[in-house]
Amino acid sequence: MKANRHLNYQGDGSELAKILKTIYKWHPRPCRHVLTSHVNAEKNCIMNYECYHCAYDQMLDEQDLMGLHKKPDVSLASGYCLADGYYYHMGHTWARFEHGGRVTIGFDDFMVKLFGAPSEILMPPIGTTLKKDHAGLTFSRADKKATAVSPITGSVLAVNSKAMEHPEIVHEDPYHEGWLCVLEPNMPKQNHKGLFSGKASLEWTDRESQRLLRLIGPEYKNLAATGGEPIDDVYRNFPEIQWEILVKEFLRTQ
Repeated sequence: MKANRHLNYQGDGSELAKILKTIYKWHPRPCRHVLTSHVNAEKNCIMNYECYHCAYDQMLDEQDLMGLHKKPDVSLASGYCLADGYYYHMGHTWARFEHGGRVTIGFDDFMVKLFGAPSEILMPPIGTTLKKDHAGLTFSRADKKATAVSPITGSVLAVNSKAMEHPEIVHEDPYHEGWLCVLEPNMPKQNHKGLFSGKASLEWTDRESQRLLRLIGPEYKNLAATGGEPIDDVYRNFPEIQWEILVKEFLRTQ
């Protein structure tokens, strides 16, 4: 049925396309997937409702067919969750390489436990180019603000408006409902370089956990050695460790 939904919509020859072009003569033109509630995202059509040219439309069909919308399995490293099959940047963002070439990105579990639930998330506008290792994903908590790096280089194809409206879901479910952006990669062959995956991502998270515990104090390092749970909302529970220090040490941005 979902294949038919796509095949029956072929741009200028489609009755639905003609209707939408009549209704939405001027920008902004909402994406048809937003109009039909297929996605809950802030997305405008830039293809004049000729969906067969649209990479976003193709991505949604591929997700339907491949089941990529399912919640991922996770592995644990020092109590922190890492989604299986994802790639991780040392600045604690993740990248999921989708079937068809697009890449979904977000914050990892370590980061959201470090800073707690954000009060606001600012998404880059659709069409913006994010650069790997460069700041591009901004969040805030009360009067504090920080910007995390992008794990890959690519143009923003879609943003998670649900996360903008309810930023707490990034803290509650960072690898699924709390995704941030979908990117069209500009350098697909280079985007994997320097990212952690599989066993390497678990070992890296263990090292990051030890660095954090050294900042907090020796009593918590001993607690971790006995299998204690990782500390959630480090910023709130340990105000002596300033926000700026956490940003510099773990997000690798100022």
